[in-house]
Parts: sequence; structure tokens; C-alpha cells
Amino acid sequence: MRSNDTLGNADLTLLYRSHHSWLHSWLSRRIGCRESAADLAQDTFVRLLKSRQLSPLREPRAYLSSIARGLMIDRYRRRELERAYFESLALLPSQAAPSEEERLLILDSLERIDRLLDLLKPRVREAFLLAQLDGLTCLQIAEKLGVSRSTVERDLAKALQHCYRLRYAEQ
Repeated sequence: MRSNDTLGNADLTLLYRSHHSWLHSWLSRRIGCRESAADLAQDTFVRLLKSRQLSPLREPRAYLSSIARGLMIDRYRRRELERAYFESLALLPSQAAPSEEERLLILDSLERIDRLLDLLKPRVREAFLLAQLDGLTCLQIAEKLGVSRSTVERDLAKALQHCYRLRYAEQ
């Protein structure tokens, strides 16, 4: 593979031919479904293609398995999010349930929020969730987390600033 350049088509073709079968088997053993493993293996190579890798891969299997592991986690989180969302929908009266299009938009928003929360430091994330989901005051959050009220206020400001930047950066 060439150095000081993005991976070329020939490099990717060689990488795919050399490692796709191994990656598919590796994924199949972990998730127990050959069809899902095939999808994830394909998605792994798509992610590699989009990454614009600048140098040759010294350990291609380690790199591919790292990408695939991240994709497995993303898929698991999406399923958990969908499950929780559909469980809450089941509790709504049928006339209050959103349309299929609205459901997809809501799921997309939930996934973006989940990714956003994952980028926050653990204490900031916890303070934000306690405020937004549990409705706790800054003082209650401070007591629960064992920090000062001003620390909670700073953490909430960071979380909201992060949300704001993400929201308006996507437009």
C-alpha cells in the first residue's frame, strides 16, 4: 500500500479480498447471525472507505475489528433505543400515537441525542440527565453527586452549550 496518500482503490480491493472473509467470520461468532455479520462487515469497509485513511494499515485486522466493534455497539444502542421508544409508544392511546414518519424522525432525534450525551464527561452527562429527565434542581443534583452547586451549574452550562453547538452545527 502507498504511504503519504489515501488508500487507493487497489489498496482497498486488496484489503477487502484479504480480510473480508475473516471479518465476516469474526463478526458471525460475536453476534450469532450470518446475515447481520455480512451487513456489519460491509459497513466496516464502507466506514474505512469514508475515513480517508492516510497511511498503510500495519495491523489491518486490528483496525477492521476496531471499526466493526464500534459498529456493533452503535447497532446495539440503536436497538435498545428503539425498544425503549416502542415500549413507551405502546403505552399511548392509539389516537395519540405518532405517524410512521413522525416515529422515524423521533428515533433519528433520539439517536443524535444519545450520541451527543456520549460525548459529554460522565459527571456532566449525569447532571444533565438528572436535570432534564428527573427534574432535579441544581441543589438536589449537587447533593446527589457530592459536588457544589456552582459545579453543577457549570456542568449544566457545558451540556447545554454542547447541545446548542450540535443543534446549530447540523443546519
